[in-house]
Amino acid sequence: MISEAQFQHELDLIIANAVREDVGDGDHSSLACIPASAQGKAKLLVKDEGIIAGVAFAQQVFHYVDPQLKMEILMEDGSSVKYGDVVFYVEGSSQSILKAERLVLNAMQRMSAIATKTQDFVSLLDGTDTKILDTRKTTPGIRALEKWAVTIGGGENHRFALYDMIMLKDNHIDFAGGITKAIQKTKDYLKEQGKELKIIVEARNLDEVDEILQSDGVYRILLDNFDYDDTREAVKRIGDRCLTESSGGINEETIRTYAECGVNYISSGALTHSVYNMDLSLKAV
Repeated sequence: MISEAQFQHELDLIIANAVREDVGDGDHSSLACIPASAQGKAKLLVKDEGIIAGVAFAQQVFHYVDPQLKMEILMEDGSSVKYGDVVFYVEGSSQSILKAERLVLNAMQRMSAIATKTQDFVSLLDGTDTKILDTRKTTPGIRALEKWAVTIGGGENHRFALYDMIMLKDNHIDFAGGITKAIQKTKDYLKEQGKELKIIVEARNLDEVDEILQSDGVYRILLDNFDYDDTREAVKRIGDRCLTESSGGINEETIRTYAECGVNYISSGALTHSVYNMDLSLKAV
């Protein structure tokens, strides 16, 4: 994953662009009927159940819109919430609260849905040594928020983007002329560029697992669309020579069995691309 500084930069870009997109040259609804001097207070009300996420992000949004806004946080990121819970209060300029409202809600509703789904997957892995990973199957422009939500839900982040880890998948391998050539070319490239990036290589069958194991320097083998029997065999062949990851259509019904095959990780795009937003409201008090 990227550094904390890089991650914060991504968040800063998201906030600035989202406010630009939503506010433009002014929140004219508020400007038209609410005096600039008006002070107000609002609460973040939960109308659903699950895991709340995005509280810390909301703090950043409110501060960006108006550093004078003050939050009273009652429930932190990662807390279990139910209908009727109040997560926080925000107080200050009424115009500023309304200017930030939609961005805070949009982000927290989606982040909470992702955190909730992630925790559901994590609970299915309880008692195993397998960890759940996200993917790059995220909403363009807000990847940092969605990956943050995964960690709040108890999952782990895969690579952030194309630049922070090497992942040799089927197309890379085929275009490069095979697994061994792809790995060697990658190692040569990293040496030439002076980069130290972990290398993950996808295997489509057990023969490809064997070929990957003939090369040194592979961090993790991705077992793509393997059935249970082949997954168990692959884990046995790989041993402790590198880490293992299962992927490919794994869902709530199958994730436990794959974990029991002994893989270190299971990656799921569904954590971020197949969720229904949590119902939240920001209500004046």
